Amino acid sequence: MHALQYEITLPADYDMGVIRDRVAAKGHLLDEFPGLGFKAYLMRERGVDGSPVNQYAPFYLWNTAEGMNSFLWGPGFQGLTDDFGRPVVQHWMALAHEAGSAVDATPKAAVRHRTPLPEGARIADLTTGLLDDAATLSHADGAIGVVVAVDPRHWEAVTFSLWAHEAPEERGEVFQVLHCSTPERDLLVPGRAW
Repeated sequence: MHALQYEITLPADYDMGVIRDRVAAKGHLLDEFPGLGFKAYLMRERGVDGSPVNQYAPFYLWNTAEGMNSFLWGPGFQGLTDDFGRPVVQHWMALAHEAGSAVDATPKAAVRHRTPLPEGARIADLTTGLLDDAATLSHADGAIGVVVAVDPRHWEAVTFSLWAHEAPEERGEVFQVLHCSTPERDLLVPGRAW
């Protein structure tokens, strides 16, 4: 599994209704995309849920590298770059996916928590802690799912969670979920990815 996300930060006075309309018109286009576990169409609004910025920041969990590559080098991503410029795409190796207690609910919020992995710490111990935390988080009331992934270039972990209600009080950046495409969610490997 591969996780990726790009962030398009918009001006402070940007009409975020434009993003809502874009997702309403185009979000369904990935509802049957091969290789895609899920895509959460995410947005942050300046002043809402503590966000300092207006931002469009979709998060993807891919079952296959072929699906991810087909998207990135295809017309969908090209359309986004034509409209907003080419964003930096953050890419993480997925360590685990845990279905939550509310797995079949419609997501309303998402939380992204980044953790630097300290130099000198045992990698196996760090990943065990991350996986245990994800399993615990997935049992929380309203949890739809939790992904844990690592960027081994910068040694940063990301825990990404989807929620059926407002985001819980936990550390991390809170996003509104405008739509969620889940064509191959049922094919996501539960638990540890190795």
